[in-house]
Amino acid sequence: MMEPGTRAFDEIVAKFGAGVLGADGRIDRGKLGALVFADSGKLARLNAILHPRVEEEIARQFGEWEREGLKHAAFVEAALLVEAGYQKNLDGLVVAWCKPEQQLERLMGRGLSEVEARRRIAAQMPAEEKLAYATEKIDCSGSLEWTRQQVAELAARLRS
Repeated sequence: MMEPGTRAFDEIVAKFGAGVLGADGRIDRGKLGALVFADSGKLARLNAILHPRVEEEIARQFGEWEREGLKHAAFVEAALLVEAGYQKNLDGLVVAWCKPEQQLERLMGRGLSEVEARRRIAAQMPAEEKLAYATEKIDCSGSLEWTRQQVAELAARLRS
C-alpha cells in the first residue's frame, strides 16, 4: 500500500515530509512509526490515508476470488482490523494475543525503545476488548510450538 508510485505513498510523503523516506526512496516504517506513534493526530491522519485503501483492497481481492469461484478460507492480517471496523465484513475474526508484558518485550526485541513500544500498544485496542470480537482465539503467550499447534487445530476445523 505504501510502495513508491502508489497514491498512498504520495499522500504520506506530502503529509509527513521526505523525512519519512529511507535512503532507498521507500517509506521507512521505523521513521514513520516514530513520528505517528508520538502524536495521535498524525496517527489519525496516517490511518485516514491507509484504512480506506486497505478496505478497498480487501474487497477487491475477495471479489476476484468470488468471481473465480474459489471457496477456500482466506485471512486478512491487520493490526488495527477491529479498530478500523473491517471485521464487520468478515465471516469470523481470529485474534492472536499474548500477555501485555510479552507484547512490550516483543516490540522492544524488534528494536523499539520502551517508550515507542508503549505508544504503539496504547494506539491499539486492548487485547481483552479485542477478544470480545473474536470467533477464534490464538494464545501466543506460550511457546512457539503451542502457538503452532493452535493454528494447526484451527486450520483443521476450517477444512472440515
